[in-house]
Amino acid sequence: MTTNEMYQQLGISPEVLDFGQRVLDGLDEEMSRVDDTAEYNQAKVLSAMHKNRLNATHFNLSSGYGYDDEGRDNLERVYADVFHTEAALVRPQITCGTHALALALGANLLPGDELLSPVGAPYDTLEEVIGIRPSPGSLREYGVSYRQVDLLPDGSFDYDGIRAAIHEKTKLVTIQRSKGYATRPSFSVEEIGKLIAFCKSCKPDIICMVDNCYGELVERQEPTDVGADMVVGSLIKNLGGGLAPTGGYVCGRQDLIDRCAYRLSAPGLGKEVGANLGLLTSFYQGLFLAPTVVASSVKGAIFTAGCYEALGFRVVPGSREVRRDIIQAVELGSREAMCAFCKGIQAAAPVDSYVTPEPWAMPGYDSDVIMAAGAFVQGASIELSADGPIRPPYAVYFQGGLTWYHAKLGVLMSLQKLHDAGLLPNL
Repeated sequence: MTTNEMYQQLGISPEVLDFGQRVLDGLDEEMSRVDDTAEYNQAKVLSAMHKNRLNATHFNLSSGYGYDDEGRDNLERVYADVFHTEAALVRPQITCGTHALALALGANLLPGDELLSPVGAPYDTLEEVIGIRPSPGSLREYGVSYRQVDLLPDGSFDYDGIRAAIHEKTKLVTIQRSKGYATRPSFSVEEIGKLIAFCKSCKPDIICMVDNCYGELVERQEPTDVGADMVVGSLIKNLGGGLAPTGGYVCGRQDLIDRCAYRLSAPGLGKEVGANLGLLTSFYQGLFLAPTVVASSVKGAIFTAGCYEALGFRVVPGSREVRRDIIQAVELGSREAMCAFCKGIQAAAPVDSYVTPEPWAMPGYDSDVIMAAGAFVQGASIELSADGPIRPPYAVYFQGGLTWYHAKLGVLMSLQKLHDAGLLPNL
C-alpha cells in the first residue's frame, strides 16, 4: 500500500491530497528555516543540561513536603540557563498557563499598584484574573488597578499612548506574545525587546513580564534575552514536548521568582517545598524533545496557512511570514465552517477521533467556544488541536502536532471536512 493509499484509507480524497501536495511543494524554503531554528534550539537545551550535569538521580520521586529535591532544583537551574535568567520556578503545582500568569502577577503586585497592558486586551481567561470581569480573588479585589493601551490600526504599538499611560503607580507591564483569540500578528522577540526598552525608558524600575505561551523555542531568542524581567508559560504547551502531563514555569529575576515561590507555597516556605510526584523524567525529557516538537507544530501552521490562503481565506500569519509562535489563525467566515474545520482536526486525532466537537460555554470565556483535540494529555495545545470562539470573524486557531506528519494529516482532514460540506471553492 502506498502512502497516498493509506491517506485515502483515512478518508482523504485524491483531490484534497493533490491540492495539499501542490501547496507543500512551494514551501521548501519556509520549512528549511524551521529546521535551522530547531537545530539551534536543540543545542541550546542540551548545553543547559550538560552545564548542570543532568544524571539519573535527578529523576527520583519525591513526596510530601519535597524537601531537598535535587532533581526539581536542578530542573529549575536548567530552565534558568535555557532562558538566560537568574532563577526559575518549574512546578507541577502550577496547573496551567493562566495559573502561572495569575501567580506571577499576584506575587509581584501589591494594593495601590497598577498593571499595564501596552498590547491591548488580554487573553480571555485573564479578564477575571485582572478583574475586568468581576471574579472572587481578582487583582482588582485586592486593590490593583488596570490600564491598557490598544494597538494602532496597523497592529503596531502606540508608543505615545504607552508613554501617557505609565505613571508613578505603574508597577508591572504585561506583554502577551501570542495573538490569543485575536487576528493580530503575534509579536517577534525583537519587537518585544523594543517595547520593553521603551517602557523602561519611561520608568526604569518598571517590571516587564511576557506571557510566553505558544512562543517558546519558535525563535532562537526568548524575551528574557531582550530585557524581559519575567517570562511565564505552561508545560502542556511548547516546553513540555508533549510528555509533561501538567505544570507551568516562571523564569526571570531572582527577587521576582522568589516572590512567585512564596505565593505558590507560603511565605517562609517558597521553593523549599513542592514534591515532584515522579514527574521529573517527563519534564526533563519533554524539554529535550521540545525543539523538534515545536518545529513540527510550526511546520503544520505553515502548511495550514499555505492551504487556506490559496483558497482565498484570510490567514494570520501568511505562509511566507517568519513564525513567532505555533498558532495559525484562519478566518473562515461562518459558524458552519468553523465546526467543519474542527471536525477534521478531531477526526485526525489519535484519541477520541470518533467524536464530534460542538461549541459550548467554557469557564473563563464570554462566548461559546469550539475545541477539537484528541490528546494524550488533556488540553495539551502542543498536541494537534484547533479552537476558537463562535463570534465574528469566525476565526479558528490551529496549533500543535507532536510530529509533522500528524500535523499534515490534521490539515488535510480539515480541508476534507470543509470540502464534503460544500464550504470550499474548487481545489
